[in-house]
Amino acid sequence: MSTTASAAPATATAQATTVTHADTTEAELLLRVLGALLREDVVGLRTRTTAVDHGDGRWLRLPADDGDALLLPVVEDGYQSVYAARLPLLTRESDGRELTTHDEVLDALGALADPADRGGFDAFAEECRQTLATMRLHADTADEVAATLATGTLASGTLASQRGADPADWTGLAGGLAYDTLAARLDHPVYPTARGRSGLDEDQLRGYAPEFHPSFPLRWIAVPHQDLTVAGGPAALPAAWPTPAALGLPELDRTHLALPVHPLTVGAPLREALSAAGLADRAVLAERPYLDVVPTLSMRTVAVTDDPTLHIKVPMATATLGLRNRRIIRPGFLADGVAGQRLLETVIAREPRFQGVILHADETVHAHAGHELLAALCRRYPAGLDHAVVTPLAALLAEAPGGRLLIDHLADRFYGGDPIALLDAYLRLLLDWQTTLFGYGIALESHQQNISLVLDHGPTGDTRMRLLLKDDDSPRVNAARVRATLGADAPLGFDDPRILCDDDRPLTDMFTTITLHLCAGSYAFGLARHGRAEAGTLLDLVRDRLAEAVERLGTGPGEPGATLRAQVLDAPQLPVKAMVSAGTLLSKERSGAADINKHYTTGPNYLLRTRGSL
Repeated sequence: MSTTASAAPATATAQATTVTHADTTEAELLLRVLGALLREDVVGLRTRTTAVDHGDGRWLRLPADDGDALLLPVVEDGYQSVYAARLPLLTRESDGRELTTHDEVLDALGALADPADRGGFDAFAEECRQTLATMRLHADTADEVAATLATGTLASGTLASQRGADPADWTGLAGGLAYDTLAARLDHPVYPTARGRSGLDEDQLRGYAPEFHPSFPLRWIAVPHQDLTVAGGPAALPAAWPTPAALGLPELDRTHLALPVHPLTVGAPLREALSAAGLADRAVLAERPYLDVVPTLSMRTVAVTDDPTLHIKVPMATATLGLRNRRIIRPGFLADGVAGQRLLETVIAREPRFQGVILHADETVHAHAGHELLAALCRRYPAGLDHAVVTPLAALLAEAPGGRLLIDHLADRFYGGDPIALLDAYLRLLLDWQTTLFGYGIALESHQQNISLVLDHGPTGDTRMRLLLKDDDSPRVNAARVRATLGADAPLGFDDPRILCDDDRPLTDMFTTITLHLCAGSYAFGLARHGRAEAGTLLDLVRDRLAEAVERLGTGPGEPGATLRAQVLDAPQLPVKAMVSAGTLLSKERSGAADINKHYTTGPNYLLRTRGSL
């Protein structure tokens, strides 16, 4: 971005100071969209703009090829971006026209993009339209869903758990499903259209999306034994798994096995998958549904109503967090999840302080028929959590029934009413664990959805905090250091070649974008935004806890702690996910992203703040 000019064009500023928006939902969405496009430097919003100051604040001026310019009003931010949008608009410099809808904004920016990329802007506009409709639906149903959660019933009327009015009393894995519902109604810290679900209408959202806490029966297909791969063999499948006879297909009992299918996949997506797998004439879709389930935060993973310790992950023909981020399950993902679990178990066995403190769901049982829409993962959670609060990290800043944040309710029960004390305890554990893994050569893609906070009172009555992990199928692993620390027989049998690497840069990128930004920094900025403490105080807490964890690794020459200090704590800039660009705006050929979830730009290092700033 070039140097600051003295004044913004009067036409733009005069109109911007009087802008009003009757539709606040669209304004909220547009602010997040503009912030994401600025952070990712879409069409040069960061690098091709000139900062201009006026009485109402700072603007960024982006020149257009026709001699005109677009003006974006900004405010200092600091969380992954120097600036954030402060008004939900772009303004044309020539005539002062305000662009206040996502269609207008994306049309204007798309006109400045390479012609090869303009289709991506159209796709993102559709993604915004879907998200806007979903946000409005969330607002219209907020009271209805809050009442559902507080009474402990599913949308179908089936008793979900003995819950009360205080969310801090929603215990066990059944209570965790209610926290998933709260999280599903909260915006993602980075991705602006996370609440949108590609191609689903209102009835489908109400019937199958976690934000409505519905229950529904799974559909099933019977697949010939020889065409279905089951890890551990059919005997490893859960007791709840139906036989073909239970599905109304007794004639197939000896020759076929059942494979679950999400109801939204039934129809054309399933027919196409069966045809592609060569099973169109041999697999049979059962007319009889079986096994009532409740969607979790990931939607494609569902919990069994009668046994919420059993979750079943099934692929879906939809997308979230970008139109290219499809909710499918490739067979290799299943094998990589097992390898990731085994690797973590090996580390925990060597680190006594994490035993019984870092918990992991068992994901070793799965089945597939050789196609990304014909697969299932059986996730079994540890026993003994019935009296504990089990909430995904993604729910902590969500609004609970009654209007308070969930973290405030949990702080009341477990930390004397102090949410910052809860945050401090969580940061100590999280950063100790994740830096320890880094020392072994491992970085996890364990974001807010894949880690749950487990809170209860231990044998002495004191508050006990644990972390519950799942879905570790996409780590980054420095193979040489893992073998040096765990031995030549370390479990490194990953299917995806992108997982194993020969240096630390992929690990520090993942550590920064997932553990630091999403699982630590987002809570510092989020709690400050909600007025729980000053941003500077909270960022000091994050830096201090990370610095302590890094010191435990050792910071001498060549030691892992030195790498984290140089590339995270003291780095002038930090990697930032470019999720919109890689997920929707640009093709893989255009973005160069080998993995759309690990495509980066750069942003400020908020850990470098001077005491008293922010």
